[in-house]
Amino acid sequence: MVKAIIFDLDGTLLDTSEDIHCILNGCLKKHGIPEISYRKTLEYVGNGAKKLIERACGNFSDKIDSVYKDFSADYVSASNDRTKLYEGEAEVIEKLKAKGVRMAVLSNKPQSALDEVYDKFLSAYGFDIVVGQTEKFPLKPDPGSALHILKRLKAEKGESVFVGDGETDVVTAFNAGIKCISCLWGYRSEAELRGAGAKIFANNFKQLYSILENENF
Repeated sequence: MVKAIIFDLDGTLLDTSEDIHCILNGCLKKHGIPEISYRKTLEYVGNGAKKLIERACGNFSDKIDSVYKDFSADYVSASNDRTKLYEGEAEVIEKLKAKGVRMAVLSNKPQSALDEVYDKFLSAYGFDIVVGQTEKFPLKPDPGSALHILKRLKAEKGESVFVGDGETDVVTAFNAGIKCISCLWGYRSEAELRGAGAKIFANNFKQLYSILENENF
């Protein structure tokens, strides 16, 4: 069993896609920018809220800052009624916690928005560290925040793993010098993840736990 796990949030621990899509389109509409499809929203997430807005705004680059400002405020204050945990997740997180595995959340979501959804959906599971977008570290795939987490957890790289659903997570793990397990229940396909260098995959949380139990995965 590994000793420390860094989890991505969106598409890994929480299915936030419908809330992100709804809030994003509300902001685009407010500023006279064409709304985007749910599929496009999934394509655009993964590199932080600012990059999401830049992609969604398209040719309306002069409105990026104002849309980003509204999106940031709206996301923090949103009820997140469409957000949910994935099947089998709660049981696996509880089993990992019972075995003494140290766990952290690392997201490119702004820290204030991350804190809101963490408090509502994940705080009961007692993750050791929750790190989002701040001025302290560059966004993933820069390894600074991941290395900071490992230091805080007092975890060696060889006993640690990154679990995430995106290409950014694969590259972050590589840059930090730790293994990565790519989740196929999230927002990216296996082909997309393999293109980023992913080699280990889990189809669901039950399979994820089986992989983590294997000392030699």
